[in-house]
Amino acid sequence: MSSPSRLSSILDLLATQGRLTVGDAATQLGVSEATIRRDFAELARRRLVSRNHGGVVATGVAYELPYRYRSSQHDSDLERIAAAAADLVAPGAVVAINGGTTTTTVARHLTARDDLAETGLTLVTSALNIAVEAVLRPHVRCVSLGGIPRPESYEVTGPLAIAGLNQLWPHVAILGVNGLSSREGATCEHEDEAAVSRLMVERSTEVVVVAAEAKLGQRAFTVICDAAQVSTLVTTAAEDHPQVALLREGGTTVHCV
Repeated sequence: MSSPSRLSSILDLLATQGRLTVGDAATQLGVSEATIRRDFAELARRRLVSRNHGGVVATGVAYELPYRYRSSQHDSDLERIAAAAADLVAPGAVVAINGGTTTTTVARHLTARDDLAETGLTLVTSALNIAVEAVLRPHVRCVSLGGIPRPESYEVTGPLAIAGLNQLWPHVAILGVNGLSSREGATCEHEDEAAVSRLMVERSTEVVVVAAEAKLGQRAFTVICDAAQVSTLVTTAAEDHPQVALLREGGTTVHCV
């Protein structure tokens, strides 16, 4: 295992365990304790861990968040939502997408579609982690918005993000939300993130919200858009969920997956 791979593996282990001893890390990675000590020293030098007697402890979200995004690949609910949402995108479309575990999974499905290799795809995103993955696909033109990134979500916000998005006309916006209801619309927890997502809605012809059942009927701190502006909802909610009927009555197409 190369040094970068070992360091990444150590951070993954810390994301789930919170602390590691030299012996535990050596056993789990199959390397010598001397190698692990050098790796711990390097991670401490980069301020990604804190040293303690016999090992290291987690110091922040710098690796917990990447682990959370990677682990979302194994969530069956997210996979169903993502696969269905990705299939809604027409070949050659310009897609705006915000950050979050659900939209990250959508982006993975979307950029992996074989039929887009011929037509291409333009992906406009406010999420740094989505851009980093998308740029590796040769058939994807990735537009990463500028701005100030939030460490909690990888999303860039602020005047630079707004200015860049104001120059673009996406065909469809795919949005993750913290809440969606027929009355309060689509909402999220942070106004700066909401401002970027709100502009994605305004600049796009179609708006697709991706949300698990638990988010339906919920209201978060700040509004992204009214329910009437949501063209399509892809959700794990059952067909008989009260919000499904109310949203359909308001003109939203709802796919229960």
